[in-house]
Amino acid sequence: MSIVIIRQDDKMDVWVAAIKAIAPDIPVYSYLEEHDKEEVEVALVWKHPNGTLVAYPNLKYIASSGAGVDFIFEDADAPTHLPITRVVDTMLASDMSEYVIAVIFSHLKHLNQYKINQINSLWKPMDYHRIADFTVGIMGLGAIGTVLSKDLIRFGFKTQGWSLSKKSLKGIKTYAGQEELTNFLSTTQILVCLLPLTHTTTGILNKDLFEQLPIGAYVINVARGGHLVDEDILQVLDNGHLSGAALDVYHQEPLSKDHPFWQHDKVHMTPHYASVSDTQSVVPQILENYKRMKSGKPLLNLVSKSKGY
Repeated sequence: MSIVIIRQDDKMDVWVAAIKAIAPDIPVYSYLEEHDKEEVEVALVWKHPNGTLVAYPNLKYIASSGAGVDFIFEDADAPTHLPITRVVDTMLASDMSEYVIAVIFSHLKHLNQYKINQINSLWKPMDYHRIADFTVGIMGLGAIGTVLSKDLIRFGFKTQGWSLSKKSLKGIKTYAGQEELTNFLSTTQILVCLLPLTHTTTGILNKDLFEQLPIGAYVINVARGGHLVDEDILQVLDNGHLSGAALDVYHQEPLSKDHPFWQHDKVHMTPHYASVSDTQSVVPQILENYKRMKSGKPLLNLVSKSKGY
């Protein structure tokens, strides 16, 4: 029985090699190479082409090779009866936290604006900010949001969090549910989106939400492009309600060359690279679940289909 890897990037061979290096006795294939589809029991996927999973009649479960699983639910042809697992990885969480903190410090010290000024040969010193000047609000208090909150506290940031259901984290004030969202937003000066993408959270970063933030607030989206209404954030950036935005994820990736984000001086972009699953860190838990499946034990990091994450 074997594992098939289905992705749309150039990393399939990397994942095949990483699994073979640890478990050479387990047959593993790229979905593009010749293999017996009836022998495949596990599909290890990341943004797979819709419809590719139906070719495997004997799958036991679908494994996302990252923390996100929204792309699996977006595949109308994906088998609905199969368990889905995701990655819960300390390295993935720490990488994301480091990225977000780097972006925040860049915002505090105007580093992005100074780069723009450099390109334009403009000498224009600006008053900088300090850690104590801002309250950081995290939307999404799962594994990654929890690590980020701890790191922010360690640096001395005033930190609070909001989630769909009530969470209790040491050192931060937490809010939950739609009824507490307004209070959370009203005191958040730097907003970080780490929510899972579900039918409930799609489009949550919209004009109504932005206008509940204090004037001059800064938005960081490192979750999914589907959380953001692009036209709305451009509007509140242009009218001055938001001071800027850092975006790592987009509705279309790569982002089309004619998208207004590219040329907007208040939008700071990276190419969906804030945190990337590392094979050496992730493969052991993929193989642990494979062994559990073979021995009839419960799988780790199961996804709730009702919640979508």
